[in-house]
Amino acid sequence: MSLFCLAGCREKEITPVSRSAFLLNTFVTVTLYDTEDEAVLDGCMELCGEYEALLSKTLKTSEIYQMNHRKKGQRTFEVSDKTAEVLKKGLEYSRISEGAFDITVEPLSSLWDFTGEDPRIPPEEEIEAAVKRVDYRKVSLEGNVVTFADDDTTIDLGAIAKGFIADELKAWLKEQGVESAIINLGGNVLCLGKKPDGTPFKIGLQKPFATHNETVAALEITDMSVVSSGVYERHFIKDGVNYHHLLDPATGYPYENGLVQVSILSACSVDGDGLSTACFALGREKGMELIESMEGIEAVFMTEDGEMTGTSGMAAYME
Repeated sequence: MSLFCLAGCREKEITPVSRSAFLLNTFVTVTLYDTEDEAVLDGCMELCGEYEALLSKTLKTSEIYQMNHRKKGQRTFEVSDKTAEVLKKGLEYSRISEGAFDITVEPLSSLWDFTGEDPRIPPEEEIEAAVKRVDYRKVSLEGNVVTFADDDTTIDLGAIAKGFIADELKAWLKEQGVESAIINLGGNVLCLGKKPDGTPFKIGLQKPFATHNETVAALEITDMSVVSSGVYERHFIKDGVNYHHLLDPATGYPYENGLVQVSILSACSVDGDGLSTACFALGREKGMELIESMEGIEAVFMTEDGEMTGTSGMAAYME
C-alpha cells in the first residue's frame, strides 16, 4: 500500500513551455522550465506590449514620441517612473562612455534605414545637420522631470530599452513564482535561476553573419544576462562596405574600429545592453579597460579577423 502511494504521489515531470511574438521590433521568446502555466506567458507578452507603448520612439502614444515631438519652446516633461528609470540608465552610460553611447542619437538613427527594401546612405549634408543635434548633455533628469536644453534634442532608447524590459520581465516572473526561465529579446538573453536539474543554462554566442544559428562559443550561466551588439544585426552592404546600425555620434556614420561583436555578461540585462553598445563604440582597448574596472561584469570582444578577447573573469563562464 505504501509503495503504491509512493509511486502515485511522484511529482509529474514538467515540460518546458515557450511563447514567441514579434514585439519591440524584434522576436521575443520566453521559455518557462518549472511551470506549464500558459497564462504566465500571456502576461509576459502583455508586459512587453505595455513597455513598447511606453518607450517606443515611433508609437505616437509613447512618452518618448511625445517628448521628441514637443512644441517649440516646451522644454520640461514629467514622465512615468519606468521611463525615468530607463532615461537615468541611458544618461549614465552616455556619461560613462563620454558620448560614444548617446541617447540623443535619434536624429541620426531615424535618418538611416538599415532594414528597408532599398536601404541608402543618407546625403552628407543631412548627416552633418543631424550630428549637430546629438549631445546627451542637453538632457537632464531630476526625479521624474526631464529637461531639454533646446528644441532640437530628441531621444532614442533603442540601445538600452530591451535590457530594461528583460529585467522587468524577470522580476514579474519571480513574482509569479517562476524560478527557472529564459527570456530572449532578440539577442538580449536573460536567465532566471538555473535549469530544474540544478545545472547552469548554456547560452551560445552567435557567429557574426552566419546564415543559421551558428555559435562561436558557449557560456554556462546561472541567473545572469548575456547581451551582444554587432555589425550583423541591422545592416546593408553597398559598394563592398558594410553599413550597420551602431552609429558614431561624432561622425554620423557607422563605427569602423575593427570590431564585429561585443558580448557582455552581467547580472542585469539593462547593464549588458548599455555596455555592449558603449564598449563597441569605445573599441576593444578602451572597452576592455572599462569592463575590467567594473565589479561582476565580463565581456568578449570579437574582431573582423575572428579573434576573440575576453576580460579576466570571462573564462570561468566559457564552456
